[in-house]
Amino acid sequence: MITGELKNKVDGIWDIFWAGGIANPLDVIEQITYLMFIHDLDESDIRRAKESAMLGLPYESIFTNEVTVGERTVEGSQLKWSVFHDFPADRMYSVMQEWVFPFIKELHGDKDSAYSKYMGDAIFKVPTPLMLSKVVDKLDEIFEEMAAAQNSDVRGDVYEYLLNKISQSGVNGQFRTPRHIIKMMVDMVQPKPQDTICDPACGTSGFLIAAGEYLKENHKEEVLFDQAGKDHYMNHMFYGYDTDRTMLRIGAMNMMTHGVDNPFIEYRDSLSDQNTDKDKYSLILANPPFKGSLDYDIVSADLLKVCKTKKTELLFLTLFLRMLKVGGRCACIVPDGVLFGSSNAHKSIRKEIIENNRLEAVISMPSGVFKPYAGVSTAVLIFTKTGHGGTDNVWFYDMKADGFSLDDKRSEVNDNDIPDIIERFHNLDTEKDRKRTEQSFFVSKDDIVSNDYDLSINKYKEVEYIPVEYPPTSEILANIKAIEEDIQNELNTLEKLLSQ
Repeated sequence: MITGELKNKVDGIWDIFWAGGIANPLDVIEQITYLMFIHDLDESDIRRAKESAMLGLPYESIFTNEVTVGERTVEGSQLKWSVFHDFPADRMYSVMQEWVFPFIKELHGDKDSAYSKYMGDAIFKVPTPLMLSKVVDKLDEIFEEMAAAQNSDVRGDVYEYLLNKISQSGVNGQFRTPRHIIKMMVDMVQPKPQDTICDPACGTSGFLIAAGEYLKENHKEEVLFDQAGKDHYMNHMFYGYDTDRTMLRIGAMNMMTHGVDNPFIEYRDSLSDQNTDKDKYSLILANPPFKGSLDYDIVSADLLKVCKTKKTELLFLTLFLRMLKVGGRCACIVPDGVLFGSSNAHKSIRKEIIENNRLEAVISMPSGVFKPYAGVSTAVLIFTKTGHGGTDNVWFYDMKADGFSLDDKRSEVNDNDIPDIIERFHNLDTEKDRKRTEQSFFVSKDDIVSNDYDLSINKYKEVEYIPVEYPPTSEILANIKAIEEDIQNELNTLEKLLSQ
């Protein structure tokens, strides 16, 4: 989690923006994101140049020689963070405003790319050279601290803290899915180099980035060194949709700094008729919004045919089934109500997944996982679209700890079930003999059907009661009388002392 010192530095940047008259929290995070992206472009360029030199692969830096911005040209090196951050405030500001910002807006010449679509209307809003200089200095301190931490999650922690400020300010209320939960879900489904991966409520693209990192760690040859595989990874593997253009901008920049050149990140209301995707993806990773109810007239008629409801969490499950290819897998987070809700809509979507597809796992998570942003109890569902059933036994796991305290502080602790969850999920053959009194166990489809398709772990978990022997009632009464006599004697002694 983000350290106190790092938190203070982020707060310091926030204060600079507010003092400078930029009060909208979304504007603040957007401007900070642009600057972090510009810094990361420089670092990413240096890293990729080194990797190419080590592997003997051709690589042309985006900062090579003269760079064209609009109708003008400028020495590419001047656009690098490591160069211009040392300029005097006035010069830095003019370089940023006239060269660097227009340069990042035009990074992709392809106007149909996700990056170009959402950077097209990006505006540099830092009003003065002094303010820019202060913010750049603060960011340099943050980057130094992140580098010293040598922890890839620190960047995510900073983003999470920034998004928490949006939530605190009551604007949109976005919050990130914790990275360790995202990583757990990705490690469980194990993306393949041939996958086409989608998050229909992508936000800052956390799931897509985690899937990409998994592939680079476990299938480097196929996704980076094979020509066809690399083309698929860079241009055709990742799809993300959202209705917030700020989040889309952040998501597109996030993907690009993680080495994915052209993800398909698009403005789209996934639940509406504008989303026509059907039988398209081999893997869906998502934590869709649980924002309550929608009007029927803005929901796709296809979804309502399967599950007539206004609840977004149920509609998204229906959507996942529609968007997946046969054989496609899904790992998604749902609120606990989805597991045991008694309405016809709740039962129908659970029945659809269990009877007509293959439900593999239900991982029940403690309510503190999403604190301090929300205290809702959630679960991870993992299922495969078959269209012809296939559910036999469903694996349940009762997660009690995720490596962090379950209060608002979310401090790091030793108790962590996540490694055990991943290990057991990939060795389900060894789970068959486990009893329902244990932390994980199988439940047969017949048992689930007989319980109205209830997927709450408490419905099936058995508790071992250890009998406790109490003394006879007469003995308990005798003890009470003895205690009362002692109390009365002490009161009599006290009364005598006071009367002297």
